Amino acid sequence: MIYRTFGRTGWQVSEIGYGMWGMGGWTESDDAESLRSLHLSVELGCNFFDAAWAYGSGHSEKLFSELARGHLDKKLYIATKIPPKNRIWPTRRGFKLEDVFPADYIKEYTEKSLENLGVETIDVQQFHVWEDDWAEQDEWQRALEDLKRAGKIRAAGISINRWEPWNAIRTVRTGLIDSVQVIYNVFDQNPNDELLPVCAEFNIGVIARVPFDEGSLTGALTLDSKWSEGDWRNGYFVSENLQASVTRADALKLLVPANMTMPEMALRWILANKTVSTVIPGMRKEKNVRANSAASDGILLSDELMREIEKHRWDRTPTEWSQ
Repeated sequence: MIYRTFGRTGWQVSEIGYGMWGMGGWTESDDAESLRSLHLSVELGCNFFDAAWAYGSGHSEKLFSELARGHLDKKLYIATKIPPKNRIWPTRRGFKLEDVFPADYIKEYTEKSLENLGVETIDVQQFHVWEDDWAEQDEWQRALEDLKRAGKIRAAGISINRWEPWNAIRTVRTGLIDSVQVIYNVFDQNPNDELLPVCAEFNIGVIARVPFDEGSLTGALTLDSKWSEGDWRNGYFVSENLQASVTRADALKLLVPANMTMPEMALRWILANKTVSTVIPGMRKEKNVRANSAASDGILLSDELMREIEKHRWDRTPTEWSQ
């Protein structure tokens, strides 16, 4: 496993981190299987884990607590997230900060997460949604300062709404946050336009999420793909999105080298960008932990392949089904 510096914190974090959404709230998750996968990831060098209170109402955080108790000799970095008070994902233009992240609520959910995680300090406390219009409002700023001063959190960040990488640039420029989490993958390349250059300028830790585009970049989706009742993917991969995703993924398959899988190629494309601090694929099975961790070996895709992949950029804007 290769390690990268997490922005201005100076922490050395594994470039393949661990996204815990799937094991916190998706259907067909099994805690025993999840924990085996988590423990294996640590053995393979992973030390960065991304949870959220919303992933099973604290369930992912509790799984991390159990994991950490089994590795007291290692420093495992935990990033979690405060859910929006109005429980609307993502935010909408015009939402008021006091309805989503009032100061007392920020502190309340930090305490909840501390209890679930079984730690005295959260490494990265993130806002689970964000509006850049809140950048200069001092209520969230004072709340974070108070939490840092009290030793409750070490760093603070923003998880940016789907397909809105522009929606945190002003906040990054305040110098008051330490990290951003953004959808960044072979299809969603637009963070390269503005967000990632600003993060590099301000030395911000970058967490790349959804590296496989919710599954389409694994190459496993088909036009007949369906999920268990209650699984959020049934609402995301509506007919128009499923068809477009499968068509684009099938076109991309033609570029996969003979000695490589499509998910591996997708990860290596992201890792070529040194502004990215860590990539957080969701991994509920041990075979996926092994495969994804193996991509952290420093081997880069050829310049020619990188250029061909960049032609598969897919610019999208939020829609009703994407939210």
